[in-house]
Amino acid sequence: MAKVHPLIIPSTTDEASSATGFASCSNNKYITSKRETFTIWMKSLVMQGNGCTAFDENGEIVYRIDNYDNKHSSEVYLMDLQGKLLFTLCEMKMCVFPSWKGYKSSGVKNNKPWFQVRKSCRSILGKKGFSYKVTMRSDGSCYRLESLSGKSSEFRVTDSNGGVVAEAKRKQSSSGVVLGDDVFTLVVEPHVDHSFIMALVTIYGLIRHQI
Repeated sequence: MAKVHPLIIPSTTDEASSATGFASCSNNKYITSKRETFTIWMKSLVMQGNGCTAFDENGEIVYRIDNYDNKHSSEVYLMDLQGKLLFTLCEMKMCVFPSWKGYKSSGVKNNKPWFQVRKSCRSILGKKGFSYKVTMRSDGSCYRLESLSGKSSEFRVTDSNGGVVAEAKRKQSSSGVVLGDDVFTLVVEPHVDHSFIMALVTIYGLIRHQI
């Protein structure tokens, strides 16, 4: 079966403006002025592939990961529907504690990572759930990726002030039935780059060996 490879596109205004944090809504299509809701399915739509698929509120595919290697690959690619490469996510296997680096597009060889994710002291000390510190290279600002109420299957992303910028919970059907632990409803707050949040969702999937 033919493989679908990421489409590498030269840097754009979106990428340049994001180098100093979240860009304005007017020049970044991944940031909007309203709360956005996505359905995350920790499955690839490509047969015999591992990955993740994200749908918007209209049921349209907006993000995808198609990983042809074994689950928990050391390098995965976050793409949009058309296959444009948005982030390359790499696990740093030589580190003492679990660590990942996120690169905009295909900048692994020539660029420094856009962000880095490390296991936090809370998780290292064995406290319930998981907690990872996300550090942005541009300005040193920090986020936290952590489980909800000790449930490793649900998580949120908070900023340096503890404010929630995104939250993922098990998806419920219209009749209130909770779906499997590989289907989530992801809510992203206004003025937050949801492509960056999807990169963190991807790392969450790698942590749980779902991708």
